[in-house]
Amino acid sequence: MAGMGREPETPRDPATEPVLRYAKKMLHFEKPSGFLVGSLLVATPALRDPSFERSVVLLVAHEAAGAMGVVLNRATEVPVSEVLGSWGGLAHDPAVLFEGGPVQPDSAICVARVRTGVRQLAGFQPFFGALGTVDLGGEPEELRDRVDGVRVFAGYAGWSPGQLEDEIEAGSWFTFDALPGDPFMTRPDDMWAMVLRRQGGLLAAVAQYPADPTLN
Repeated sequence: MAGMGREPETPRDPATEPVLRYAKKMLHFEKPSGFLVGSLLVATPALRDPSFERSVVLLVAHEAAGAMGVVLNRATEVPVSEVLGSWGGLAHDPAVLFEGGPVQPDSAICVARVRTGVRQLAGFQPFFGALGTVDLGGEPEELRDRVDGVRVFAGYAGWSPGQLEDEIEAGSWFTFDALPGDPFMTRPDDMWAMVLRRQGGLLAAVAQYPADPTLN
C-alpha cells in the first residue's frame, strides 16, 4: 500500500504541545503488537492536517502491507441516491455520501452491518464482527432484509507499511475499540467528542479541547 496516503502533519505548535505530551503519557503510544482492524483511530488535538483534523477513522484493513480506513465523521451534502440510485434506500440516516479519505476520492467503499443470524451474504466481505464491506455492483434489494443499513464513503485513508504505527507512536492518533453502531451515527459531526467522552476520565476532558486553541 505504499503511496496510498499522505502522512498527517503534526507541527510544532506551542498550543498543541501540552496535549501531545498528555496523549503520550496517557496511552504511551507504543507501536501496536497486533493488527487494529475494526478499531477507531481518533485524531488527537495535536493532529492539524486538514485531511484528518478531528477525524474518526474506522480501520477496515491492517496488515504487513499497510492499513486502510474510512473517515466516519465527514458527511457531504450529496445524497447516495443521486450517485448510486437505489442504494440510497439502504443508506443509514443521513443518507448521503461521506468523505472517506483523501485517497481515490472518485472510488466508493460501502460499509454494512449484517443482521443477527445472517451467516452468508453475496458480495459481503466481513472485516470485524458483523461489519464488512459490500460490493456496490450487486443488487441492493437483495440486502434489504439482511443488513441494518449501509454507509457509502467516497475515497479512503491509506498508510504504507509501518506508517500508521509511526503516527500512533508520534501521538497523532488515539486508538479505541469500535462499537458496532459507530459507522452509522446519525450525528457524525458530534462523533469526535462523543467517542472521547465515552472513554471517561481524563480522555473525556480532551473532548472539550477547542478546535482553535488560540481563540480559547
